[in-house]
Amino acid sequence: MYYTYILKSKKDKLFYTGYTSDLKSRLKEHNNGKVTSTKNRLPVELVYYEACLNQQDATHREKYLKTAWGKRYIKSRLKNYLTG
Repeated sequence: MYYTYILKSKKDKLFYTGYTSDLKSRLKEHNNGKVTSTKNRLPVELVYYEACLNQQDATHREKYLKTAWGKRYIKSRLKNYLTG
């Protein structure tokens, strides 16, 4: 199983999108500063994830969520969370 996930930085409130085969471990790596892309934006929290059956589907989904259409989808999906 592979996961496409979105993290939100508690420091700058920006989002980070990625994929992994071990979501719990990857989240720990992010919060322990072992991921270059997020180490200066700690702490981060998991706000969304999707499960995929294979790596190719997860990477395609990650790429989509990084597009303008994908960002709109996430904003719509997380509407209640984002508006508080």
